Amino acid sequence: MNILVDGEWRTDVEETTDDDGEFDRPETAFRDWIGGEGVREGDAPDPDAEFPVEAGRYHLYICRACPWAHRTAMTRALKGLDDAISLSLVHPERYDDGWEFSEEHPDPLYGEAYLRDVYTRADPEFTGKPSVPVLWDKEEETIVNNESREIMRMLNVAFDDLADRDVDLWPEGSREEVERRLDDIYPDINNGVYRAGFAGTQAAYENAVDDLFAALDRYEDLLGERRYLAGDVLTEADLAMFATLVRFDHVYHTHFKCNRKAIHEYPNLWNYTKELYQLPGMARTVNMDHITRHYYASHADINPKRLVAVGPDLDFGAPHDRDRLDGGPPSDLQATAPADD
Repeated sequence: MNILVDGEWRTDVEETTDDDGEFDRPETAFRDWIGGEGVREGDAPDPDAEFPVEAGRYHLYICRACPWAHRTAMTRALKGLDDAISLSLVHPERYDDGWEFSEEHPDPLYGEAYLRDVYTRADPEFTGKPSVPVLWDKEEETIVNNESREIMRMLNVAFDDLADRDVDLWPEGSREEVERRLDDIYPDINNGVYRAGFAGTQAAYENAVDDLFAALDRYEDLLGERRYLAGDVLTEADLAMFATLVRFDHVYHTHFKCNRKAIHEYPNLWNYTKELYQLPGMARTVNMDHITRHYYASHADINPKRLVAVGPDLDFGAPHDRDRLDGGPPSDLQATAPADD
């Protein structure tokens, strides 16, 4: 694993698996809140916070391939925050130097070569993995936060007054259920595919696959009875689930050996995935070329020849059956949008 150690790039650090071969994801390091800590609980942003809410002040670094970064890009798109928060991409393939910028995807703020250089701008002695997403403060020239779940919450709550769409992804009355669903899908689904793909032993791999498909089976049943994970309203939990489901058949099924079943073979999960993909603004957050290039090219220990799988051929824009269930998207998201919306 390649990480920064006291601000220096190292390529000789052991992979993050424990003694049993289980994948152990590193924790994120920057955990400040735009609008103050109260935003975490849904409070109105504090104008005197260290990082106040201001249009144009913050920048989001993401990779279209990364499901954690994808959560934040979806929140920005569905809320209509394009004008309030700028966004740029790192190159989809990641090699020995970590996430990098390129001629196709340059760093618009400082012209840096690598994302790690952005991290050391924020902290010259930083130790850890330079990951996406990164929520950057252009005025203070530092990282505010690099934890996707917290960035989703900030974009939804703190920036609500700057949003072009009336969309609340953490609505009162559903908040406890949203938190339960986010907590539930993380270990066995969102991170479960990684536990399978990066397992260091057969037993660790099989345990991860068993947990993953048991969870998918549960949610297949749940989504046969309700429109979304937390009931009849679209929430942050659905974005977190979608980020895994939309990648599943193209990369996790084959590359991470999660091949017991494909998502398009689950009637409810597949129709749910199609409905979310077809929400206005969502399709442009999904770049399957970046997704497949990243996974198959970046993990040489899993795929030494870096051959990119050519299938499957799925139509995320095909009709779905979710209108049979109560509820639906907010009114500002009910019109079907073109893929480049």
